[in-house]
Amino acid sequence: MAVEIESFVRMIPKAELHLHLEGAIAAPTVVELARKHGVTLPIVREVSELYDFPNLGAFLKVYDLISQSVRDAADFHRITYEALGRSASCGARYVEFFFSPQAHLEFGVAYSTMLEGILAGMRDAERDHRILSRLIPAHNRELGPAKGEEFLDMVLADRPDEVIGIGLDYNELPYPPDPYAAMYARARAAGLRVTAHAGENGPAENVRTAIGSLGCRRIDHGYHVVDDPALMALCREDGIFFTCCPTTTLFTTPWRDLTASDHAIRRMGEFGLAITINTDDPGMFRTDLAAEYLHVAGMGFGRDELGEFALNGLRAAWLDDVTKSAVLADWSAQIALAAGP
Repeated sequence: MAVEIESFVRMIPKAELHLHLEGAIAAPTVVELARKHGVTLPIVREVSELYDFPNLGAFLKVYDLISQSVRDAADFHRITYEALGRSASCGARYVEFFFSPQAHLEFGVAYSTMLEGILAGMRDAERDHRILSRLIPAHNRELGPAKGEEFLDMVLADRPDEVIGIGLDYNELPYPPDPYAAMYARARAAGLRVTAHAGENGPAENVRTAIGSLGCRRIDHGYHVVDDPALMALCREDGIFFTCCPTTTLFTTPWRDLTASDHAIRRMGEFGLAITINTDDPGMFRTDLAAEYLHVAGMGFGRDELGEFALNGLRAAWLDDVTKSAVLADWSAQIALAAGP
C-alpha cells in the first residue's frame, strides 16, 4: 500500500501555495553564494548542519543569514530556478511563492534587482520545467505597520503582472495581525490578493483576526484554529483555505508527532476544513512536496483525500475563474486516472 500511495502522490498534479523562496535554497547553494559575497556562515562539520535549528527563533536567524547571501540578479535567478525545478520534479504544476524583500533591502539590494532575477528565473523554469508560477512579496511583521505601509508602497510602485498579492510572515506570536488592517485594506483596494501567517505559533484568535480584520480568505498554517471549535465551524462554512506544511509543525508548533491522532492537520482535515499541502521552507526543512503529501498519508488520509487536497491547492490559487475552472476539470481527470479503479 505504501508503494501505491507513493506512486499516486508523485503522479498527481499539484499546486504549491506556501513556499518561501529564501527557505527553499539548498544548503550547498547557500555556501556558494555566501562565499561569493563574503558572508560568514556558522562553522559546521557538514554543509547540511547549517539547517539544524531547534525552534522558530533559531530558524529565523539562519533565514536572515541566507537572505544576506543573495545579493545580485543572478543570485535571485538561480535560487528561483532551482526552487521551481525541485517543485516540478515532485509534480507541482503551479506555484505561488513568497519572498522577503526587507531581508535583502537591509543589505543594500534594490527591489528592482530582486524582481529582475526572480522573474527571469520564473520564466526560465516555465520554459524548461513546464511549471507556472506567481510571486507574493511578504512583509516582516516584526518591523511594524509603519514599515508595512512603506513595503506596500514599494510593491505597488513596481508591480509586474507576476506579483499577485502580499503576505505577512516572520515571528507571529508577539506580533498579531490586527495592526495591519489598514495596510491590507489598501492592498485589497489596489487589486492585490492577501494572505497571512496566522495560528502557527500564535493563538486561534490570530486566525479570526486575519479573516475578519485583514480580509484573508486564505490562511498560512492556521493550526491553532483547532483550539476554537466555533471558529473551525465558521471557517468550514465560509470556505476558508489553509496552506498547511506538515514538516514545519515539528519545529514551530506543539504538534511534534505527525502520526498522532490529535495532530492539528489531521484534525483540520477530518473536520472538513479546506486544507492544502505545501513545503514552506523545503531547503531548510530538508523536504519536498511529495514528502509532505506522504506525511499527510501517514496521518490516515487515503488517495481520495489526498486528491482532494491537491484540488484544494488549485481552488485556493489566485488564478482567474475561467482558467481555474478549466484546469480543475483537467486535474480532476488526471487524479481519477492515477487513483485507478
